[in-house]
Formats: sequence, structure tokens, C-alpha cells
Amino acid sequence: MDLDFQTGGFLLLVAAVVAMLTRRLRLPYSVGLVAAGILVAVLPFAPRVNLTKDLIFTGLLPPLLFEAAFYIHWDQLRRDFTVIVVLATLGVALSACLTALGMHYLAQWQWLGALVFGALIAATDPVSVIATFKEAKAQGRLLVLIECESLFNDGTAAVAFGVLVALALGQQLTPVDIAATLVKTVCGGILCGAAVAVVALLLAGQTEDHLVEITFTTVAAYGSFLLSDHLGLSGVLATITAGLVMSNFTSFGAISDRGKEAIHVFWEYAAFVANSLVFLLIGMHEAHQNFRAIWLPAVIAIVLVTLGRAVAIYPCCFLFARSSLRVEMKHQHVLLWGGLRGAVALALASDFRPSSHGARRSLQLPSQ
Repeated sequence: MDLDFQTGGFLLLVAAVVAMLTRRLRLPYSVGLVAAGILVAVLPFAPRVNLTKDLIFTGLLPPLLFEAAFYIHWDQLRRDFTVIVVLATLGVALSACLTALGMHYLAQWQWLGALVFGALIAATDPVSVIATFKEAKAQGRLLVLIECESLFNDGTAAVAFGVLVALALGQQLTPVDIAATLVKTVCGGILCGAAVAVVALLLAGQTEDHLVEITFTTVAAYGSFLLSDHLGLSGVLATITAGLVMSNFTSFGAISDRGKEAIHVFWEYAAFVANSLVFLLIGMHEAHQNFRAIWLPAVIAIVLVTLGRAVAIYPCCFLFARSSLRVEMKHQHVLLWGGLRGAVALALASDFRPSSHGARRSLQLPSQ
């Protein structure tokens, strides 16, 4: 079943209780939510919610991306922009290639399935990463690198995944077509997000009603994502851009002081709700998996993904070892082990499942 108001209200109640318990016990909130989701799933009256791409991407991902981008200051992003771009592009490519090679030769997967898996698992999940490091109250350059890299590499992986799915579905794409698709998807998504944010800022500047100002930020978050997705562009990059523009380019239309306070409170709560639902749903979904049937490929994949993350971090950071952008080794270690995966990879996987008879589309994960 899809997530309805009754189920959503029950899950929010569980999330609130888990939040109080984990804070008192000083446990990671995200881990507590996954454990609670597993426990809820085994209850006789437990709802079965389909963890679909529409639910994760369209419903829960935009507020998480927008809220994370909204708190990033342009000065901080500009200072480490080159490092972030290299990690989010070259790093993702290296990680995806190593994982695909390993799954093909060690797990005996066909090249198509291995490449698709490598692309969808290469990017870290901003939902998991940002939530974990906010709980740890990380600050300074490390937090900027973690947040920005996890945000932008998700867009890179989603674009690469889309190209591979198109190839898997039998579309004939030349290298020129692939390059054009990448440029269109990335640049188009960024321009679309910026345009939506500018319009929202101009409109918000015409009022001092904080509720209306909150509404315009909501429209910017979801509108940029949905419009870009409708146009075949990157909705992830569009929403990230919209958040950056609305928080840093205030000259397009001033938001009132009361509006700024209200917007911060609203998006903090929206991120809490979306984050809670994501981790609970992950726990509920994983409770029904038959791990005995997939334990060997799963172990191989875990090892490869970890090695792939190391290949994505250390060589890329080495490129800046003799420059002012040098990343300290201890920060590289944190970037490695902070490369968590979660709802984004699951949502991408739910959109494509390779089978022995070829590729097929699906918006639902298989229920087991």
C-alpha cells in the first residue's frame, strides 16, 4: 500500500518516541529509527508501505535536499568548490567502475546489472550522511565537505544511472548523445532550480506575511524538483540550486526578519519528518528481506562499495595535497567512513531491476 495519512500519523508517533528514547540513551537517532522500523514491521497489525521511487524521490527527498542546501553559505561552498566537484564527479566514476568490475568478476553478474548497480551505489545518501553528522554536531570545513559532497555526488550518480538505464532499455546512444544528455541534465537542472528560486524570491519580497514566505520556499523546493523532472533534467541538482539561491541571493527580494525565523523552524521540522519517515520505511522494508538467498553477493558488494569509496576519496584528495585546498588525512578518513548509503540507492533500485530476460521498469521493490 502507499503511504496514507493514517499510516503516516502512526509512523510520526513512533518517530517521536524513538527521538526521545535515543536522546536519553545517547544513541544515533537514525539507527534507532531503522531498528524501530524492523520492530514495527513484525507486528501483526503493521502496515505494509511500498518503498517506491515516487515516495522517496518526489515526496521525501526534495525537503531534505532543500533544507541541507539552504543552510550552506556560498562563501564556504566557493572555498572548497573544486574539491567538492572532483569528489562528486571523478570520485563517483572511480567508485562506480571499481564496484561494477568487482560485481562482474567476483559475483558473476552480467555487465549491465553490474554497471547499473555501480552507478546507483556510488553516491553517498545525503539523507543518511547529513542526519548522522548533524547528530554528531560536526562543524567547520569537514561539515561543509561532507554535506556538499553528499549532495552533489547524488546528482552525478542519478544522471549516470539515467544514462545506463536508457542503454539497458535498448536506446541507441552514441558518445555524442551521452555527452549531450549529461550536459542537458546537469546544466538544465541547475538553471531550472535557479530560475524557480529567483521567481520565488521576487514574489516573497512582495509580502511580509511569514506564512506566505514559507509557502514560497516550499513551492521552490518541490517546484524546482518536479519541473526539472518533467523536463527530463536533474531534479536533485535543481532543488539543491534552489536552496542555495534562496538562502544566499537575498537581493532578489528581501524576506522579512520574522519570515527568516519561521522559515528556519519550518524547514528544520520538515527535514525531521522526512528523515524520520525515510529511516522507518527502510527498517520496515529490510525486515522482510530473505538475506539467506543473497548473503554472498551482499558481502561481496559491501566490500567492493567500501573499497570503491576509498578509491573515490584518497586519490582525489591526493590531487590537492600540495595546494591550499589540501584535505587533512583525518578528514579523508571521516569522508571514507561517512560514505553511508540508504534511501536514495533504494529508490533508484526500485526504478530498475535487471532480470535474466532483460531490463524492465518497475516502481516497486519486490515484496518478499
